[in-house]
This record gives sequence, C-alpha cells and structure tokens, in this order.
Amino acid sequence: MAESTFDVCVIGAGAAGLSVAAGASQLGLKTVLIERSQMGGECLNSGCVPSKALLAAAKAAHRCEFTGIPGVSGQPPRVDFAAIKDGLRGVIATIAPHDSVERFRGLGVTVHRDTARFLDARSIQVGAIRLQARRFVIATGSKPAVPNIPGLDRSKILTNDNVFDLRNKPDHLVIIGGGPIGVEMAVAHRRLGSSVTVVERASILPHDEPELVDKLRDIMRGEGISLQENVEITSIDHPFGGVVVRLRKDGADYAVSGSHLLVAAGREPVFDDLGLEAAGIAHDPKGILVDARLRTSQRHVFALGDVIDAPRFTHAAGYQAGIVVRNLAFRLPAKAHYEALPWVTYSDPELAHVGLTEAKARERYDGKVRIERVPLKGNDRAVTERHPEGEIKIVLGSHARVLGASILAPAAGEMIGLWCLAVSRKLTLRAITDLMLPYPTMGEIGKAAASRYYQPTLFGERTRRLVGALQWLPPW
Repeated sequence: MAESTFDVCVIGAGAAGLSVAAGASQLGLKTVLIERSQMGGECLNSGCVPSKALLAAAKAAHRCEFTGIPGVSGQPPRVDFAAIKDGLRGVIATIAPHDSVERFRGLGVTVHRDTARFLDARSIQVGAIRLQARRFVIATGSKPAVPNIPGLDRSKILTNDNVFDLRNKPDHLVIIGGGPIGVEMAVAHRRLGSSVTVVERASILPHDEPELVDKLRDIMRGEGISLQENVEITSIDHPFGGVVVRLRKDGADYAVSGSHLLVAAGREPVFDDLGLEAAGIAHDPKGILVDARLRTSQRHVFALGDVIDAPRFTHAAGYQAGIVVRNLAFRLPAKAHYEALPWVTYSDPELAHVGLTEAKARERYDGKVRIERVPLKGNDRAVTERHPEGEIKIVLGSHARVLGASILAPAAGEMIGLWCLAVSRKLTLRAITDLMLPYPTMGEIGKAAASRYYQPTLFGERTRRLVGALQWLPPW
C-alpha cells in the first residue's frame, strides 16, 4: 500500500471542507482533500444553489401574472417545468468550476475522489493509498433525515437530493416539514403551478419571531398553500401514482392526498464508514462531538459543518472554516461563537433573522428587554414597489444595545447584513440613527425603528425646556 504524509487532510469537499483546504494550502500547508461524491457538496448540487434558482423561476412566473402595478396587466405564465430544471443545471454548471478538482489542484491541493476511512488516529485509507497527516479535518456533511412513519416507503419519496431532478411538475406536492426548506419548496412549487400542502407537527418556522411568521403564513395561504400545522402523522400510504398522508389533530383523523411526497424534516450527520471508532473520535446521533475550537476528542482532528451538532447553514460552515484554519495554520485558540448567527427563509417576502428572538432575550435578560418595530407599509420604497407586506422587529437590551433583529420584506436577506454587524459588534441604536442611508430604500425601515426609540427623549419636555433655554445664549 502506497503511503503519503501531509500537514492537513480534509475529508469532504462541501462548503466547509473546500474553504479549509483552500485556506490551508494557500498558507503553505501541504494539503490533501478527499471526496467520495460530488465536489461542492450538498449546497452546490442539491441545496442552496438549485433551490434559489428554482425560487427565482417561481418569482418570475408570479410577477408575470401579478404585477401589482396599476395600469400594467399581467397574464398567466407558460411554465415549462423540464426547461426550468435544465436551467437549474445551467446555474450549477456556472458555479461548479469554483469548486472543481482542477481549481483546487491549481491551488496546490492534492485531491482524491474516493472513500476515506480512518485506520487509526493518525492515518486513513483512500482506495489503495494510506495517508498520514499531522492534522485531520472532517467535513462530511449531512443527509436528509427521514422520519420513521408507518407505511413510509423511502424509495417513493422526494428529498432535496432528488427533487431538483424531477422533470414533470407535481400535480399536488405534499411536504412533510415546515422549516425553511419546506416553506421555500412550498412557495416555489405553488408559484410554478402545483397544488401544495405543508404538514408540520408544530408550527412552521418555529425558530423565527411568531408574529412575523403569522404574516408570512397569511401570505402563503393567500397564494393557495394549505398549511396543516400542529398535526400528528399516523401513517402514509403510497397508492399507485400518488401518496396519502393520514393525520390526527385534536382527536380527529383525516387524510391528505397528493401526487408527490417531499420530506423536508431536518438533517442528520454523515459519518458512516468513516472509521471513527478506530480513530477514537467521539460522536453521537447528532454528530461528531467538538469543543469551541471545533476539535474532536482527538485534539489533532477537527470537525465542522453539518457533521457536527451546530447550526447547519452554508454560511455557518464558512465561518467555522475560518476558525479551523486559524487553529491549524496560526496555532491561535480561535473559538466558534454563534451569537450573531443569521438565517434567511427565501420565501417571498423573505424572512431574515440574526441574534436573539424576543422570547430568548427576555429569558436571558430577565425580561429587561425593549422592542422596536416598523411596518413596511410606511416605507416609501415599499409603497412605490407595491410590496407593503412586511415588518422589521428589533430586540434591544440595556442602553439600546441591539440583541437581535428580524425582517420580513422583499430582499430581507440583503437587509439583515447591517443588523449582523450591529449584533456582532454590540452596537446600540445610536450607531444606526447616525447613518446616512440612500433614499428611497427598504433598508430605511431599520433607521426609522432606531429613530422611533429615541423620539420620546428627543422630543420630550426636558429637551424642549433645554432648547428653549439655549435660545437665550448669544450667537456663536
């Protein structure tokens, strides 16, 4: 068996692994990258990229029919579902070179397209090759979690792994799971002409601010999406050419029938056949166990991305990659913190959040929390664009420090960046009121909320008396 030795061995070429491999190699570390499946991982091939491309097609179709502009009439769009899917593949192909074997070899990374398995804590086997490394990085990602429901046939369901390969438009798509993936796929398929039912055992988007979720729920129902929330799935049948999902709510049994079933009920880590036991790397069903520096029980082995029990977002994986590279290359005790973690559900309007929700903030700070909010309907740009549905909600601590923010608006994912900075840098609303923002933009609702916080003090009686007294002073 041939043998090679490296400074860093990265297992998994998804978002997390690619970022570590690129950073380590460019800093002069001899790096090997191993991937048994597709370069770019889930995000490029079956996650963020195709889902957002599908949502873009859905938004375009929706705008054809519902312009919202007086004097401009629309008409029902002609949707070629197969052509849309070809378009998704085109988008993936455009981005793929950035994640390709050729690019990483050009960066000086040795790339192996094969399965890796630990032989012991210091070596792995890749095909007929034995590799040793001073440091290992596990970034093998996650896969769709499929719940154990009586009658569910895994061979007859859709997940994010295969839904983007579907060439024919579903007549009626039933979605199990009301998290971001379920909501996004519901909006996309409804706007492309499918009937859609979302089945959720709790409420949709349970980690977001409830009142903003309420507004989005009303919008989704207004577009004809059926939301079956707080229900128990008792069983599933797969009759020829369709699916029947049997539900129970408040003691009453009923069923939902559809043509296709999409399971979007969470993710589970992938570390099968990796030989973690041989390496002495601790793990549980939620993922590989790591400390704040993302080190496993073997301190020279790091793990990051979806394979650990941490926020499973591509941007979180990229952030974690920076932590790992600092530990690997500079021997700095960098640690991961998620206080300023943002997330976005790319519905229409989008729902974006960063930091603490109101409920979490009141729990942590013993109720000493203040809320400022501004509806989008009062924003001039929203009025001109005919997009009045939405709101910004800011969660504040003492001295008006920004603890969290949520935005329901078109392009909320773009608008949340300002509030990511505010939360991460522990800014107060004074920093926001001092900004000069372009007019007219929807982002001005943030400054409006900040200004509203200071209005009672600025225009209060004490300030009025001070201003009056200052008028008696001579000019200066």
